[in-house]
Amino acid sequence: MTAHPGAGPDAPPGAPGLHPFPGSGETGLDGALATAARLVEEKAKEIMSLRERVLERFADRLLPCAAAMAAAFRGGGRLFAFGTGGCGADAQAVAHLFRSGGRGLPALRLPTDVAYVTALGGGAGRVFARQIAALGAPGDIAVALATCDTGDVGEGLAEARHRGMVTVGIAGPGGERMAEGGVVDHLFVVPSSSVHRVQEAQATICHVLWELVHRAMG
Repeated sequence: MTAHPGAGPDAPPGAPGLHPFPGSGETGLDGALATAARLVEEKAKEIMSLRERVLERFADRLLPCAAAMAAAFRGGGRLFAFGTGGCGADAQAVAHLFRSGGRGLPALRLPTDVAYVTALGGGAGRVFARQIAALGAPGDIAVALATCDTGDVGEGLAEARHRGMVTVGIAGPGGERMAEGGVVDHLFVVPSSSVHRVQEAQATICHVLWELVHRAMG
């Protein structure tokens, strides 16, 4: 087995294996560890600051959104969460949170199976809309996650609105476009250009909504 250049025990100072943060000015193992610790602290502070700003910005919108979702659940509605890429994984977490936490509410992540995605491979832009058309009903809830506005997510929200569902959009920069056409009842746009920070803030918003929904339902 060939060792990675510069990664062995005799690697010279500043070798690639001990210098994972280009431009940091640090060399050697101690320098790399010090840089890593500093970056972790900086990112933690950045995340906490963003979450505080998000909750302050949306304080007056979270309660009405949660109230609408609680009313939908009380009426027998189901939650459908969806998003593309990493937001698709986050949508899975949202569905699991509502389905498994607290009283356990009916929640699904779209698409519901891989075969469906491959079958619709030629229908770009309609992946979520088609499943909502098949599964959604008036009184259900659509929660769309996006780090930016995408065709699939926008089409999904439009279909949900057409079917009389409660629509919730949680997005990053440019997410205001979700509001075009009046397809979103409750929109939360995270003020960050970092995809990672946007997704972390989205998780915070979803957890707050989960908590408020349960309080509203008693």
